[in-house]
Amino acid sequence: MKIGIIQQACTSDKTENRHKLARNIENVVQGGAQLVILQELHDSLYFCQTENVDNYSLAETIPGEATDFYSALARKYGIVLVASLFEKRAAGLYHNTAVVFDTDGSMAGKYRKMHIPDDPAYYEKFYFTPGDLGFRPIRTSLGILGVQVCWDQWYPEGARLMALQGAELLIYPTAIGYESSDTPEEQQRQREAWMTVQRGHAVANGIPVVAVNRVGHEPDPSGQTGGIQFWGSSFVSGPQGEILFRASQDKEENAVVEIDMQRSENVRRWWPFLRDRRIDEFKELERRFID
Repeated sequence: MKIGIIQQACTSDKTENRHKLARNIENVVQGGAQLVILQELHDSLYFCQTENVDNYSLAETIPGEATDFYSALARKYGIVLVASLFEKRAAGLYHNTAVVFDTDGSMAGKYRKMHIPDDPAYYEKFYFTPGDLGFRPIRTSLGILGVQVCWDQWYPEGARLMALQGAELLIYPTAIGYESSDTPEEQQRQREAWMTVQRGHAVANGIPVVAVNRVGHEPDPSGQTGGIQFWGSSFVSGPQGEILFRASQDKEENAVVEIDMQRSENVRRWWPFLRDRRIDEFKELERRFID
């Protein structure tokens, strides 16, 4: 399968962002991409740096204008497209939602972000209600996709649940970057940890992982912090954690990466982790903490 990755910087102009994405999608399709993955909340700036009720105006219903736009692109190019939208479910009820479109433009499924962070400059709990669709893979004409979003990528449980339901690929649209007050050494430790934990999901489940991050600096509208320098580094990992592609830390980048889906079958034969799981001893995982 050939996967198209689009790592780009965003502006406050929704139309400009969409047109830029459309051009980049065309670019990776020309390179042979069959599955195209976009970054988290790609239609706008990362608005969660501040708590501002006016930002709810950025949200859109699903289906709606945004899904119409991305559906048309999937249909035009005959691709499976993973988009990331700020979903307005009802007045006062919003989700951070990934939507998957199949090659005919139909909506194959959606996933609502389950783990919602609340950190300085990442005030997502103010905006997003935790997902209620569960960790359910989405079936497409290209395969079964285990789609999650950003903060979900730190949790092995979600990756495992996707794999146990037949996901053939783990996908994480992402918006993560450096906090300006951290030392360069700490910044690099965080970026490497981000990559390492996801490569661990690939190894533990014997399937590839794709993470697509945004890039560039976005100032803090409140001026309380130095803003976020998104660290890019979008990557594709094979089922043994091997790096098949890694984008730059500071540049916009389109890439087409070919992965061998049959390799997962071979790796799982060599490393039968699913066979040897002691599921009879895992009940305690349902507890928050074991005192």
